[in-house]
Amino acid sequence: MTPANPPPLLLPYQPPWHWQQFQGHYALRALPGVERLDTDAYCRSFRLGDVCGWFSVQTVPGQAALQLRHSHSALACLPQLVQRVRRMFDLDAAPLEIAAHLAGDPLVAPLVAHNPGLRLPTAFDPFEQAIRAIVGQQVTVKAAVTIAARLVSRLGEPLNDAPGAGVERLFPTAAALAEANLDGIGMPGKRVQTLQHFASQVASGALRLDLADGCEVLIERLCALPGIGPWTAEYIALRAFGETDAFPASDLGLLKAPLWGAGGISTRQLKARAEAWRPWRAYAAAHLWHNYSGG
Repeated sequence: MTPANPPPLLLPYQPPWHWQQFQGHYALRALPGVERLDTDAYCRSFRLGDVCGWFSVQTVPGQAALQLRHSHSALACLPQLVQRVRRMFDLDAAPLEIAAHLAGDPLVAPLVAHNPGLRLPTAFDPFEQAIRAIVGQQVTVKAAVTIAARLVSRLGEPLNDAPGAGVERLFPTAAALAEANLDGIGMPGKRVQTLQHFASQVASGALRLDLADGCEVLIERLCALPGIGPWTAEYIALRAFGETDAFPASDLGLLKAPLWGAGGISTRQLKARAEAWRPWRAYAAAHLWHNYSGG
């Protein structure tokens, strides 16, 4: 008999924090079979070491906290799960401190005043995010999700004790992706080679996908791999680890954000201006992306 799910946990945060930002971010990126997004909740499968399971978070009316529910299997890795979920929803940020720092830039100040609680939505699993960043090179978010969903359909293992419709599979492992036949997956051959070489490096342990030696070292490791440039590496640092000072300066959304005017800004100019935003450049990027998308 399957054991009952453990009681939920409350994960507090320092307001302001807005579910709508995360709902909008994940709505564009949710992977069928792995993730499910509802009006006020998010659910997904996960793998942490040898533990596989699922978790869900839900807003709590009237409280500055998220409610975390999880599979019984997650009890074996609960501290790590909680840490990952807190990072995913950026629950440990000090939004007013960050907003005050970024408001020192006269062009960014109005964006910060409009959204003082803007956070950094981050992936639960760094490897999954890195794969999705490689898949997403030079294609739309929608196209990248379509291709990533094909990878899940082909190579993702079924999730035992699934929580219900929409969350039934695990994201593929590095070994599975490295060894798979990806013919017809919908990517150019060179990008397939990049993806599989990256996966093989992670699977073998040759590439450590962590921040143990600092963000700059990770970015250097990633840029040393074929097919991965500074944008991809910085984006992985930002979205896979919530690195607060990561900054993909060549990103189109950052260069063409309306606050720069009709002509936009050059990568060189943006890098120079962003020096004043340290150590919160990733949050400045979040405001610029919000500005670019019309938020």
